[in-house]
Amino acid sequence: MTTPDTAQYGHAAAPAAAVAAAVDAALPRTLGELKDLVAIPGIAWDAFDPAQLERSAEAVAGLVRGVGLDDVRILRVDTPAGKPGGPAVVASRPAAAGKPTILLYAHHDVQPPGDDALWNTPPFTATEINGRLYGRGAADDKAGIMVHLAALRAVLDTTADFGLGVVLFIEGEEEAGSPTFRRFLEEHRDLLAADAIVVADSTNWKVGVPALTTSLRGLAAAVVEVRVLGHAVHSGMFGGPVLDAPTLAARLVASFHDAEGNVAVEGLQASEGAAVDYAEEAFRADANVVEGYRLAGSGSLSDRLWNKPALSVIGFDAPSVALSSNTLVPSARFKVSLRLAPGQDPQAALEALERHVLAQDLFGAQVLFEPVEAGNAFTTDTSAPAARACLWALEQAWGVPAVEIGVGGSIPFIADLTEVFPQAQILVTGVEDPDSRAHGPNESLHLGDFRNAVLAEALLLARLDAQGI
Repeated sequence: MTTPDTAQYGHAAAPAAAVAAAVDAALPRTLGELKDLVAIPGIAWDAFDPAQLERSAEAVAGLVRGVGLDDVRILRVDTPAGKPGGPAVVASRPAAAGKPTILLYAHHDVQPPGDDALWNTPPFTATEINGRLYGRGAADDKAGIMVHLAALRAVLDTTADFGLGVVLFIEGEEEAGSPTFRRFLEEHRDLLAADAIVVADSTNWKVGVPALTTSLRGLAAAVVEVRVLGHAVHSGMFGGPVLDAPTLAARLVASFHDAEGNVAVEGLQASEGAAVDYAEEAFRADANVVEGYRLAGSGSLSDRLWNKPALSVIGFDAPSVALSSNTLVPSARFKVSLRLAPGQDPQAALEALERHVLAQDLFGAQVLFEPVEAGNAFTTDTSAPAARACLWALEQAWGVPAVEIGVGGSIPFIADLTEVFPQAQILVTGVEDPDSRAHGPNESLHLGDFRNAVLAEALLLARLDAQGI
């Protein structure tokens, strides 16, 4: 295991070593608590039992109380339609005079497990195999919760005069799109205010190499419907003069990319200049690309993933093969997910996508465009004090320099954090690696990297306590 170098720590050597020792001594307890959380199927979707989500929040609140934070609350706000939001656990301890405050964010809700037959182990039974912990939420994001709690325990147990202000914010509806997140921030602005925010919901570069996520792509999504007939008609009697709706929808989908696979929607921004490159061999292995497939797009892989738009059709409504009949299908719908380069305004992107859709020649078919989601991209200033401290802590915990990465995915609520708390430095960290398979079957957590993530956050908290922000 890595022992942190204390040369830049700001304390004598003993406290840094003591923090590492405390993390390691408590690791069996930490893993046991993580396994208990994984056993709770708290899913913030309407189709699932809401009692399990409440049970998840209560379990997290109990763990938080055990850390020594007495001001622990389970809070929620309503949607604009009056529907209650997911239960969030919030706890805090005030900063000592002259000390800054840090907010630690994670979420306790999880994705649905999907088809149990695709799992090698029961999805809600945390199972250790070859140094990984398998189970839904083991990585995303119940491990993030335990990183916060275990790091707090380590510094509180080893630092007699620890004065850093701490706010814990464990959300309960992130996997459902955080529908009440912005209202929650605004209603509880004073309770959540902080000088720095750690969002433990991202990934590392690879097993054994930590990362600080410095950019996230934005998101725009829309549903498109193509209609050619008022009702289905016999494909033999009427086929020929009328192209069916799925065929025309396919022509429309094909227009979204050029011959190289670059997004061909005019008006979308793209840039180049990623600090590190993603080796093609590693990407193919991480993404499980089938043999013979030629990767789409141009430019470096890192830029294609982080600094350029990506467009996917993530859902398509048309008759299934099993239910097909000899009729011309009158209408077809599909959902477009568009990832946006940092700097791209999501509303402008939706407008560009709509212009593109309506400009295509689909033989005069009726085309409806319905925007459904928009979220801003995120970038961080790595020269800011909290970011420098975080990069240092990651290197100390892993024993190798941290990589500054972009992430092709989107976390729209981070844009809300930057708007509601513009003075706060936001650090996006995580415990996942390219084989964690978050959201999919056989989600897992690398236990060695999990230990290092706890140590890194503990060192970060101690350093910010000692040196400020």
